[in-house]
Amino acid sequence: MAGGEGVNNGGDENSTMVVESREWVLSAYVTAGVPTADHLKLRTRKLSLDLHSILDDHVAVELLWVSVDPYLRGRMSGQEEGLYFPQFAIDEAIVIIGIGRVIQSRSNQFSKGDFVISNFFPFSEYSIVASKFLRVIDQTADIEISAYLSTLGLPGFAAWVGIEVIGRPKPGSNVFISAAAGGVGMFAGQLAKLKGYRVVGSTGTDEKVTVLKEEFGYDEAFNYNKETDFDAALSKYFPNGIDLYFDNVGGKMLEAVLNHLNPHACVVISGMISQYNKVWTERVGVRNLLNMVGKEVRMEGYLMGSHLDRFDDFTKEMLNYTKEGKLISKHKIYYGMESFIESLGSMFSSSNIGKVIIQVKP
Repeated sequence: MAGGEGVNNGGDENSTMVVESREWVLSAYVTAGVPTADHLKLRTRKLSLDLHSILDDHVAVELLWVSVDPYLRGRMSGQEEGLYFPQFAIDEAIVIIGIGRVIQSRSNQFSKGDFVISNFFPFSEYSIVASKFLRVIDQTADIEISAYLSTLGLPGFAAWVGIEVIGRPKPGSNVFISAAAGGVGMFAGQLAKLKGYRVVGSTGTDEKVTVLKEEFGYDEAFNYNKETDFDAALSKYFPNGIDLYFDNVGGKMLEAVLNHLNPHACVVISGMISQYNKVWTERVGVRNLLNMVGKEVRMEGYLMGSHLDRFDDFTKEMLNYTKEGKLISKHKIYYGMESFIESLGSMFSSSNIGKVIIQVKP
């Protein structure tokens, strides 16, 4: 078992196997702002991984990789808000999407040494998990493990559903992606380009503008921190209007976009990261929704759980694009359990390019 520090194991399956497992817990709800050490605590607890301590159809897993995603912030507010995800319980391990290695198994579906992915891992170095929440990763495929948390994971799926299932632009459409260099936006833009659309992205730095145009293949991109008059920027980059807006930020950008939509345009609401750290009474309200009436606009939000019937289609298409070298993925990797607060906060500072991931152990 790689990375098994803290394991007390006599060497056979019937001996006592105990680990000291660190885990992240929510110690206080975050009513406003970015979560800090005042809200999140790293604690240690002892956990028995003895086979006799594991229930049938469960496995013991060592956590290797963690997906850091904006939706986690919405589960720390203590209030049931727009995302309608259940709130994390105080003083219990938070739940994340991650990849781990099976170290003990009482399931006929998984064997010791299997790499597995789950949307419901406790953020713990070691845990006992029901096999029904796990999916095995094919280690013989020529795919980086981290890709299962990005290209082939939640960000890629969110981008694919937004473009392929909900947006469905017509050939030649003008597509606008906000937060275009983020974990979801980078794939949404590339998928739109692969399907033949004209694509423009907004992002927070000049470096990211260069990446969007030179690496991700966007037709145009702009730095919203420099071109702060969004109405003027959209007039400049969309002289013929917008047919599909893939929204990751909400707020003032969404309001500006509504003035530039073409008749029968579609607004796909993937997220609203500009609003997550605000209490709802301080969030930016959109004042020009009448555009949706006069232009017969369709606006639709979505959750990935409602589209799991398309996951196989998504995986097949994204695997093909990846193997053909048609999709580029960028990651910002943080190292070690201790990096969680820093990595979570980084998503709200426009400091990263691509998907934010924690490598817990080598």
